[in-house]
Formats: sequence, C-alpha cells, structure tokens
Amino acid sequence: MSGEHPLLSPPDSPSAPLVPPSTLAERLEQLCPDGSSPPPPPPSVLGSNDVDGQGESLLVREYTADCGVRPGKHFFELGPESRPQFPLDYPTRHKKRLASWGTMELHSINGNSGDSSAVQEKGNNKSQGIHHKSVHCEDGLLHEDTPRLIYIDDPRRTNDKYEFTGNEIRTSQYTLITFLPKNVFIQFHRVAYLYFLAIAVLNQLPPLAVFGRTASLFPLLFVLCVTAIKDGYEDWRRHRSDRNENNRESLVLQSGQYRVKKWKDIQVGEVLKICADDTIPCDMVMLGTSDPSGIAYIQTMNLDGESNLKTRYARQETSSAVAEGCTIMGIIRCEQPNRNIYEFTANMEFNGHTFPLTQSNIVLRGCQLKNTEWIIGVVVYAGQETKAMLNSAASPPKRSKVERYMNRETLSLSVFLLVMCSVVAAGMGTWLIRHKNQIDTLPYYRKRFYTNWGKLNGKTYRFYGIPLEIFFSFLSSVIVFQIMIPISLYITVELVRLGQSYFMIEDRHMFDCNSGSRFQCRSFNINEDLGQIRYIFSDKTGTLTENKMEFRRASIFGRDYGSRVIVADQLQEEHDTGAGSARKRWKLKSEVALDYELMELLHKDLSEDERIAAHEFFLTLAACNTVVPIVSTGTSSSCAKGVLDVDSIDYQGESPDEQALVIAASGYGYTLFERTSGHIAIDVNGEKLRLDVLGLHEFDSVRKRMSVVIRFPNNTIKVLVKGADTSMLSILANDSERDEKLRHSTQSHLSEYSSQGLRTLVVAARDLTNEELEQWQCMYEDASTSLTDRSLKLRQTAALIESNLKLLGATAIEDKLQDGVPEAIESLRQAGIKVWVLTGDKQETAISIGVSCKLLTADMQQIIINGTSEAECRNLLVDAMEQYGIQSSNIINQSSNCKSNAAFDYLELPDEVKTSNEPKCHAGKEDGKACVPLALIIDGNSLVYILEKDLQSELFDLATSCSVVVCCRVAPLQKAGIVDLVKTRTDDMTLAIGDGANDVSMIQMADVGVGICGQEGRQAVMASDFAMGQFRFLKRLLLVHGHWNYQRIGYLVMYNFYRNAVFVLMLFWYILSTAFSTTSALTDYSSVFYSLIYTSVPTIIVGVLDKDLSHKTLLQYPKLYGSGHRQEAYNVPLFWITMLDTLWQSLVLFYVPMFTYKESTIDIWSMGSLWTIAVVILVNVHLAMDIHRWVFITHIAVWGSIIITYACVVILDSIPVFPNYWTIYHLACSPTYWITILLIIVVALLPRFVYKVVHHIFWASDIQIAKETEMLRSKRKHLGSEKDDDSS
Repeated sequence: MSGEHPLLSPPDSPSAPLVPPSTLAERLEQLCPDGSSPPPPPPSVLGSNDVDGQGESLLVREYTADCGVRPGKHFFELGPESRPQFPLDYPTRHKKRLASWGTMELHSINGNSGDSSAVQEKGNNKSQGIHHKSVHCEDGLLHEDTPRLIYIDDPRRTNDKYEFTGNEIRTSQYTLITFLPKNVFIQFHRVAYLYFLAIAVLNQLPPLAVFGRTASLFPLLFVLCVTAIKDGYEDWRRHRSDRNENNRESLVLQSGQYRVKKWKDIQVGEVLKICADDTIPCDMVMLGTSDPSGIAYIQTMNLDGESNLKTRYARQETSSAVAEGCTIMGIIRCEQPNRNIYEFTANMEFNGHTFPLTQSNIVLRGCQLKNTEWIIGVVVYAGQETKAMLNSAASPPKRSKVERYMNRETLSLSVFLLVMCSVVAAGMGTWLIRHKNQIDTLPYYRKRFYTNWGKLNGKTYRFYGIPLEIFFSFLSSVIVFQIMIPISLYITVELVRLGQSYFMIEDRHMFDCNSGSRFQCRSFNINEDLGQIRYIFSDKTGTLTENKMEFRRASIFGRDYGSRVIVADQLQEEHDTGAGSARKRWKLKSEVALDYELMELLHKDLSEDERIAAHEFFLTLAACNTVVPIVSTGTSSSCAKGVLDVDSIDYQGESPDEQALVIAASGYGYTLFERTSGHIAIDVNGEKLRLDVLGLHEFDSVRKRMSVVIRFPNNTIKVLVKGADTSMLSILANDSERDEKLRHSTQSHLSEYSSQGLRTLVVAARDLTNEELEQWQCMYEDASTSLTDRSLKLRQTAALIESNLKLLGATAIEDKLQDGVPEAIESLRQAGIKVWVLTGDKQETAISIGVSCKLLTADMQQIIINGTSEAECRNLLVDAMEQYGIQSSNIINQSSNCKSNAAFDYLELPDEVKTSNEPKCHAGKEDGKACVPLALIIDGNSLVYILEKDLQSELFDLATSCSVVVCCRVAPLQKAGIVDLVKTRTDDMTLAIGDGANDVSMIQMADVGVGICGQEGRQAVMASDFAMGQFRFLKRLLLVHGHWNYQRIGYLVMYNFYRNAVFVLMLFWYILSTAFSTTSALTDYSSVFYSLIYTSVPTIIVGVLDKDLSHKTLLQYPKLYGSGHRQEAYNVPLFWITMLDTLWQSLVLFYVPMFTYKESTIDIWSMGSLWTIAVVILVNVHLAMDIHRWVFITHIAVWGSIIITYACVVILDSIPVFPNYWTIYHLACSPTYWITILLIIVVALLPRFVYKVVHHIFWASDIQIAKETEMLRSKRKHLGSEKDDDSS
C-alpha cells in the first residue's frame, strides 16, 4: 500500500502527504528564493526524452509558473531520507560514455538486463584490454564551438551559410573513371600479387625472358580480372541500390504547398510530410503529427534491426501550430552530426520561446512510420551526415587462423625459393669460370656472332660478363620457380569457402521452423575457424533462453501467488458469466496463466490493505511502462448470461519484460488499451480509468528502475516505480515494524524466485503532494533545458520522487530455455570447448539457468567473486588460486620445465596436445585435495576493479583454470573486455554468441561472432559473422561443419603447397642438369596451365565435398572435434613432412624418365611432354589417396582433369609454330612411355603409402578409428540387408 487511501477511492477522499509540509516548504524555499508557491496552471506537454531504453524521461507536464530558477543555478542538496544510491554530485567527466565498436556507438544498451552502476563505467574506461573511442555526444552543443543552425522552412538561408551536404547518398566504391586504377590499387595490397607482378615485369626484359612474355602475364591477369569482375558486379549492385534510393520521392513544403520531390534533392531546413508506412528520407525533427497530442509510432528495423514500435513526439508548441495550419518559423540549434543513434541534443526557438529537443523528438533516416496517418518535420541531417549513414561502416575484418599460418608457410617457401635461386646462380658462376676460355665456341655463351652475312657479324651475342650473368641467372631462376608461391591458392580458397558456405546455408538441420529463419553466412573468410573454437562466450537472455517472457509468480503484500494457476480465458469466462450483464472483454494475443486465489482477491469488495495493495500492484504494471497497445476491430460472442464485446489487443514494446507484465496485468483485469502523450486509459474489470501522465522517467543503467507520475480522476498524484531489487530496496520507506516485515518476506520470495531461474522486479509506489509535484516540475524544466549534464540532472530530478516508497510486491518472469540447449552445451563441453556465460541478470538467476542447462553440475566447486573494492577482489582471487593450487601463468612461463599447454580439462584426455597458454591446476599441497571441476561466478561490480591492468592476470589464471565461468550483472563493454582478456592472452580461438544490441561489442571482439535471430531485433545478426535461429544449432555448426571446414581447408592449403613445390623441384633438377642455364623443357603454356587448369578443379571439388566422417558420427562422438584443437590437419611438422615427401616425388619424377631414355635420341620437348603428363597424373593420384568420400562429381573432377590435360597437350602439340609440334603422337605410340609413367607413380607414392599404412596400424588417430567404425557399421548393415533378402 502506497498511501492512506486507495487508488480507486472516491474524489472526496482526503489526501495524506508522506512528507511533513514544513520540510517541503524549506526545500521549496531553496529552489524558489522568493518563497512563492503558485498554484499549478493547466499542464501541457513539455517534451520527452525517449532514448530507446536509455533515456531519463519520456513525458512530463510543463507548468508556466516561474519558480524563480535562474539559469546556471545549482540544485539543492537532497536530504538523507530521499538520497538515492548513486551520488548526486556525480562528476561531469564521468557522464554517460559511448564506445565505438565498428558499426555502432553502443550506449550501454541493455534492454533486459541490469547494467552496472556508474562505478562500472570507471572500470570500462580503465580496462586495458579494450581500446575504444569515447565520444561525448550528450553535450555536443557545449563542446562544439559552432553548433549547427537550422532555419525552419528556409533551406536557402540554412545552406548558404553552412553549406550542409545534400541528401544524396553513395555507398558505391567506384565510378567508371576510377574503377580500373582504384580496383587494381586495392588488389595489390596483397603482397603475393606484388610478387607476381615483379615476376611478370622481369620476364619482359630480354636477358630474363625465360617464358613467353604473354604467357608470363596470364596468371596474374587472370586473377586480377576475376577479382575485378567480382568487385565490379558488387559495386554495380550498390550503384543500382543508390540510384533507386536517391530517386525515391517525398512530400516537401514549397510555396505553402506540399509537392513531390526526389530524395536526392532534399536539403537541410526543408519541411517534409511523411505518410503512413513511408520510409523517413533523412533525419528530421518532428513538428506535428496526425494525432492531436503529437504522438507518432515508428519502426526502426532498418536502423537497429528491432521490430518493436517506438514512440516519438512533436513538441506541443509546434504540434498545436501545425494543427491550426499556422506557418512554422524558427531556429534549431543542434549538435554536429555524430554516430550515436540513442542521443540527440538540441534547442528550438519558436514564437519567442526556447525549449529543448531530445531523442524522442527526432526520427531518423531509414525508419518507417507506423500506426500514424502522417507526420511533419524539418530536416536537420541529410545524406551522408545522417546517423544511419554514419553507422553504415562495415564490421572489422577478420582473418582465419589457417590463413595466418598459411602466410607463415608462404614466407618459409619464399626463403626456400631464394635458396634454390642462389644455388642456380652460384652454379652458373662456377660453370662460367671453369669454361671461360671456351665461351667463344659455345653455342649459347659465345661472345660474338660469327656469320658471313648481315650486320650481325662480329657483334656482341648474349653475353654480359660473368658478374651480370650470375645476377641474371638469379633473376631468371626466380621467374622459372615463381609458382613455388601458389597464386592460384588465393582463388581456390575463396571458391572453396563459398561452396562450404552454400552447404551450411542449405543445411536443413539448421533451419528454425519457429521463426522461419535459415542459417546465414555473413563472412566467408573464417569458415575453418569454426573447427578450432576453444572458448564460447554466450549471452543468456534470448540466446540460451527464448526471451519470450511469461508472468509466473508474484509477491503481493508479503504473500506469494502463482502456485495455483488456470488458463486466463477459462477464469475470465467464469467471472464474466457470474457478472450476468453485457460488458467488454479483451482478447490477448497469447494465453496467460492466472492464479485463482489472486483473482478472487482482486474481485472482492473489501477495502483491506491487501486488496488495495493488489490493485495498486497491477495498476503499476499496467501504467509504468512504454508499451504501445494496438486494438483491432471488435467482434461479439454470446455467453450464458449476456453478450460480450470482444476486442483483440496486442502490445508493442521495446522490452519483452514490459510486454509480459502488461499482458499479465490485462489477464488479471487491468487492461491498458490507450496511450497518448498526455494520458493512458486502463480497463479495470470493465470500468474505464483515464489517468493523466504527468511524467515518465525511463529505465537507465544507472538508476536501474523506471517511474511514472500519474494523476488519478480523484486528483490524487502518485508515483509508480518498478526496478531491480538492488536499486529498489534501498529507497523503500521503513517507518514501521510492519514495513520491515513486509520487506523481509518479499526478499525471501525474491530469493526463491531467483533460485528457480526467474527474472525479478520490485514494485513500489508513493503519494505526491502538490508541493512535491511543483518542486519536481521546476527541477525537471531546468534539467530538460540544460545543455550540460542533462542526464545527470534528470537523474537527480527522478531521485526527488523515487524515495520513501511503499513496497507493493515483486514480480517473477520466466524466460524458458530454448529447445536442445542442455544437450548442446554438454556436447560442446565433451568436445573440449569451454562455455562462458556473460549476462546482465542477477547472480541467483544466472546460477539457476546454468544448472538447468547443464552448464553447472553438482560435482563442480563454485568460486564466487563478489568484491566491492580492488583490495577485496585481489584477496578473493588470490585466496581462490591458493585454495585450489592454481599457478600463475607468469610463474609457469618462467619455468623451463613447466610449459603450460592446457588448462584443467574436465574431459581427462591423456597426453592431449593443446595450443593454449593457460595455467595448470595442481593438487593443494596442504590439504591434499585432488583437482575437482571448478566453476567461477563473478559479478559486474567485481569486474570493474578486476579489469585493471594489474588484476587481469589473476582473473585470467583463475578463469581459464575453471571448467565454467558465469559473469553476472555485466555491461556490454565488460562482455567485450572478458573476450579480449582471453583473446589477447592465448592463441585459442574464441566465439561469441548473442541476440541483442548489447552483445554487438562482444560479437565483434571475438574471433568468430554468431548472432541469434531472436526477440531483441537483428542488430546482433547484422554485426555477426554467422547467424542462426537457435542456440542448439551451434552444436552442429561447430562439431559438423566446423570440423569439415577445418579438415578441408587445412588439407587444401597443404596440398597446394605440395602440388606447386613438386613441379618447381622437378624444374630445379632439370636446371642443375643443363649447366644451370635456366632453360625449360616444358612449354610456356604448360607451366601456366598447370596450376590454373590442369590441377585446380579437383582441389576445389574435394575442398567443398570431401568428408572424413559422417555428421552422425561427429555428433555421436564430440571428442572428435579435438583434432582441430590439436591442429592435426595443418601444423608445422606436417608441413615439413609433406615437403620431404615432395622432395622425394620430384626426384623420382625427374630421374626415372632420365634413366629410362638415357640411351635414346628423344628430344627435350618430348621429355617435357612426358614430364607434364606425369606430374599431373602424380598429383591427382596423390590427391585420390587422401580422399575420404568418393561421389560421382569427385570422380569426374579427379580423372577428368587428367583427360583434360591430355587433351590440352594434344592440342598444343598439334600447332606447327610451337617447338613441341607432334611430340605427343610419337611418345604415345611407344610402350616405354606408358611404362615410364606407371613407374613414376608407383615409385613416387610408395613411401607415402607405406607411411599411411604403418601410421594407421600403430598410431591410429581418433578420426581413423571412427572412420573404421563407420565402415564396419555400414558393412554390418549391408550384410544384414542381404540376409533379410535371402530369408525372404
């Protein structure tokens, strides 16, 4: 009960103020020195400050009474009885901070979880692990020397003076003139392209023309053209989109009439009229709407991805002028363009008055007008300066781990290439020195021409002296061996990733039937990283849970309700039937479970305190929110004793919690069915109740509560408040023993609810006297018009009325786990992946959810860190590490005998090779306890102090030694800080998954970001690398597709290095046998076609389709995922083993034909044709030996590439101008030719075959064992089917 009279009391009931009048008078004198206390005149809408869940107040009433508050006058100090838990003298330098994370400036967005207090902001800014940009947009006018001046309906004067940008946008990157130079310049940012460009340039020089000049340019030109075509097509689509966007039309006020004008021609200062369902063309301040109260509803899905409707308001001054048809002339002073979509600071001068403009007065480009006939507004930002365009930057680029390692191996091969070239150059110099006296008689090196004809007789011939010959030999060797660095690898990897993404998108097992959303690949360059994830950082609400809130329990006046529930329709029908008269019913979109006992209490005619508290409780739920009711056309249905008019009602809100509470209130008979800027209407069990909204202080992360000031029909003024228990319990009144008892019982209920995983809120209220109301209104007017510390002053204003509250009760909302979450987490843990939960919920709620989803198990020892100071947090961390024998990573790194390759592993995999740098868990020396699974639970307030530079190491050591980490009450930037802590201190791959805007920073910080298409909009999806509909799909994404992708890409890179190296080494042995002359037995086109045509298709097909294991096996045995942790598919030892095998195969490839045809008269071009065919067959058979899954298209690719090679060789050898003319025809007729090729294949691959057989028998890997199990299982099924056929 919040006062001494009920909310539904008659108008003549007396009012009892909660605070003595003398105290109020004293406070009022401090605010109004003249001591005047004028009566409140008729209220009008002062303004609003809807900051999408982060604002301070939405609606207030403006009183024209002058309270004597002079500009710049300081606020008075509040008394101890009304002081809030946060400091009123909060410094200016610690005001709200904005942090840039790629695409957005996150403003501590936490629509469904409580962020930490102002102390947390200190920790966020001090954290050394995150580097972000702080932008002070709140006081933009103060910090900007020249604020932007907008002359309403005078675009010429506005733009002549300030030259603002037009409204034409451009997202394209190129034009017809700049496409070629700019695209080539961007492509050559790849170092490998510069390398091949240098090779092509060198080959154009006469002394270095090893290959044909045209042939040497072909590989580079092919890659550049393919990439340019792709980039050009993508940019053409951007041009087309820009053209369609810029040519859209809107109504613009011109010469007193609204005329159609293209978007690209709209200028700052013009007045626009937007009709229902139209898209807003630019950022504009609302001047009026079709609603007389100036309210409008917009959908911001195109901007922030959220589908819920949001309310915006026109100032009452301008809205009245628009309704009367008056011309609006004035000046708007606003902040300079910035990226913060959650703040807008401006003032408007209109009819001689200056009043503030806030975020709730502006509509942004890209939003859509909904449920409103029209709005009129003035353009303040246009084109590239709109907030939508300023936030259109792409997410930070990410590179896969395999690609980074690939660059390392490329560098190694480059060094090896230089060594080979140096050997050739040194051999050339040695050979020339030994034969310097015979140079004149040698056919290639003679110094002069000896001819009897022409002017060439006696001229110098292709000899430049021994030093230059050595230098030219080195450069010529670089040209000959150029494909040692595989240029085709870049295109091959991109094509393979594209194919892998296609099959991930089309996977029907990752299609969410509930939302109709399929899997999305938003980034194609980190597919293989999905197979190496070690840490998963997950949000809770909407990610592990459904984020579909259902009202389950309530504590009202110390009593617990919710144990006996019944469907709302049945219970409501009973009461309607009992009423026996015609009345209106409201049909909700979803069913509500109601408590029968509570419903009976609400329908009693008693005036006892419990019944009054229940009424006020549900009135608070129905009134204290920003939910927008949408009523559909009513129908009628018959009942036993009357006719009921049934109207369907739906609620649109920015928070699922608010929607659940309003729906619950409607189920109990308190239906919110109308909302305007000045009042709300509630149907209380068939009785219409119109309540004037005098003010609404929206929820923010500092106060952690929201309040609404309501005037009832009996002129009673009440403030209704709801918020987190941590912020509400400290501002409750404690005047009597009865209050203390009520508070104690409510707290016990809150603990019980939290232990069940329910989300809790505390509900309270109090009466306001006229003096308190006047004081609050004067303070609000001063705060709302302030250009400095506006949010701080608004919080101080809210603190004036959010004090001495009477406790009404508490709510408990259930957020159910998504289907398959426990099973998915268990499989991920078995796979060696650690799952950390980062949530803004209470600690008890997070622990309960952790237990229900099998994240926390009974055998785990929980370490709880709840510190209130830096010293306390340090002691808690050190004590926990000492208790469980956890060594610091610094000590381990200094010890040569103890290299930390793995943390405590609950999988107990023996001798498992790990790549992480984590501390080890040892048995405690004193108590002799063995290592047990540990679970770390830490709150956001402790992270404020721990995320200091000197405490990060202790947190890392303790957290990485635990099997599970749960972080509660964390802010968005703290989530990113935790991810960055692990990412920067270990080589392990991290994955962050979330569904809300408050998860964007975490998603972009992790190596892999996954967005959930949930109830909180699509902002997380837009910032992610991959997107899915349910958390359980993560199991299949990692264990199946991640494993496949890693195995494929790892083998693909290794095979490409082998394929090119064996070809280059074959040429190297040939050059050593031809006096180091850098001549080639292969034609120019054979060398070029080798990587691009002869051997490229099989690698792409195998990279996309090959599967070492079936998806059923990978899901059945999650530990198989550990091959990615151990880097079995791609590592340094495997690379050099492959290179040794390559060395052997190249020797066989060269010397077997040399010895076979040693005594023959075969020419060099015939030998070159043999080598070309032999190397292609060799590398394809090598590939065939490693293929796990043969399908029809694989056979076509592997064996077809050999056939295509033969066809190309036949065509090239049939051209008379080529030196190898007709050689293949002579070779093919000889049996020696075919025997030689067969001998090359057998001898070259024999060591590899023996190694694979021995390794499979004696050192079989997990994958090989699982593969054999699959084969045995398939054979049994086949034999079983044959027996069934025989028996039948």
